[in-house]
Amino acid sequence: MRLSTANTYEAAIGNLQRRQLALQTQQQQLTSGKRVLSASDDPTGAARAERALATIGRTDANQRSLEASRNSMTLAESALGDANELLQQARETMVGAGNASYTDAERAALAQKLKGLRDQLLAIANRSDGAGSYVFGGQGSANPPFLDKSGGVTYVGVPGQIQSGNLEDFPLTMDGRGAWESAPSGNGFFVTGAGTNPTSTPPGAAAQGWIDSGSVTDPSQLTGLSYSITISGSAPSQTYAISPPPTVGAASGAFTPGQALAFDGMSMTISGAPVDGDNFSIAPSTNSLKVFDVMDRTIADLLTPNRGDAQITQANNDALRDLDAVMGKLQGTRAHAGEILNKLDGSESRLSALKLYSQEEQSAATDLDMTQAISDFTNQQTGYQAALQTYAMVQRMSLFQYLGG
Repeated sequence: MRLSTANTYEAAIGNLQRRQLALQTQQQQLTSGKRVLSASDDPTGAARAERALATIGRTDANQRSLEASRNSMTLAESALGDANELLQQARETMVGAGNASYTDAERAALAQKLKGLRDQLLAIANRSDGAGSYVFGGQGSANPPFLDKSGGVTYVGVPGQIQSGNLEDFPLTMDGRGAWESAPSGNGFFVTGAGTNPTSTPPGAAAQGWIDSGSVTDPSQLTGLSYSITISGSAPSQTYAISPPPTVGAASGAFTPGQALAFDGMSMTISGAPVDGDNFSIAPSTNSLKVFDVMDRTIADLLTPNRGDAQITQANNDALRDLDAVMGKLQGTRAHAGEILNKLDGSESRLSALKLYSQEEQSAATDLDMTQAISDFTNQQTGYQAALQTYAMVQRMSLFQYLGG
């Protein structure tokens, strides 16, 4: 078979171009450190890399949501801790207010102290998160969520929480109403209170005895009904009557101050010196006790002059009971924020591990083996130089050059 000079030249040039392209591709891979520069280089590897890159993007978004949630829950946990410290000071103040030797003026001074604590609590409840929103704004509030009006503090935010919306649904806000306005009233099962005496002079005077917070003796016997306990007669021959009649326990009997009354799974004690006609109430507990209502009621009681010993004792007992209830609610909410922070720590570890795995998957799909690549580049370079030399030799193998030589 005869090969023409033109054909030989064309084959040599084609070989040079192929080797030059291969050398250029190898050089680009070495420069970028990537084996897959386009999907055509390795369709399977490119698809693996795209899936890994999408996972990394989602993980980055989840990590940003996690950090936002952590900042919010950290602020909420700190605010609730500050609020509990103030409520503890209020409780200590009320313990002191129970001193029988205190005058109305001294109790009024304690009321002023409680007013200061109340204002500090309101500032905490309306604490900003530093990003244009509020820690206890619920599902969003452009204005402070707690509004102090003439009738008391009102929650004007939107109850609930804003969630991040990702797979783990990180909370981004704290429900202000749930934290500050939903403590269980009374002892958590029922609420006791002293009423007025319709038979007293003047009619409707306060009872001369007081009732404690009570306790539950048998949860299975609780009926959830409201009761009234009325004292009749004069000491030491007094009786009590319960209406409506209880299912378990006596509906009436002899009464002795300080002796527990037990019925329908409940037990409570009426103390002091109740008189004929004094009545006491028992109602089911509700989750509607509000921090600022408790503070306002306590302050109003301390500012009320000319109260009797029984009124002072009853009011102080009720205030301590309610303060303990709202403190317990805030402490529970703070514990919940702590649980969320612990969950976020665990989620952060999982997200970091997922991101690292995805990065390794992307690297395995597209990264270049530098040792092998350098070896291949050297081979390509050697082959290209050999092709150049071959072409130079072929270029001299023409009839005209032979005749001219």
